[in-house]
Amino acid sequence: MRVIDSEGQQLGVMTVRDALSHAATRELDLVEVSPTAVPPVCKILDFGKYKYQLNKKHAQKKTIDVKEIKIRPQINEHDLSLKIRNINRFIEEGDKAKVVMFFRGREIIRPELGMKVFEKISQQLTGKFQIEQQPRLEGNHITMVVAPKSG
Repeated sequence: MRVIDSEGQQLGVMTVRDALSHAATRELDLVEVSPTAVPPVCKILDFGKYKYQLNKKHAQKKTIDVKEIKIRPQINEHDLSLKIRNINRFIEEGDKAKVVMFFRGREIIRPELGMKVFEKISQQLTGKFQIEQQPRLEGNHITMVVAPKSG
């Protein structure tokens, strides 16, 4: 088998017994990293540290996505309940939900109607959530961010 030491230097092709003795003299473990290669490749390293780094790398892969929900100020009840159901699902999956309400034309002169829709959304949300960003008027849209409650 081909053996690589802990610094990444190749020690060459050797028998299993020789590779194990090299690992024992350095008080490290012999780990097979590429069993399908010809000859198989083994590395001398601290296996506990190697496993810890693999677990740490795997844990970092779960990122929190921000899912965007678009609504209108004149949304009907059924459509609103469907959007709320989607927001709840996103929060349960551990993602954030960004709710954006766009105003068209003269709808912008009545932003309080939009705020009432956001109040309905806040009241009908279920589960453990926190409103990360309160509804805020920005130009021709209102934005609110809902996140899962940490802890």
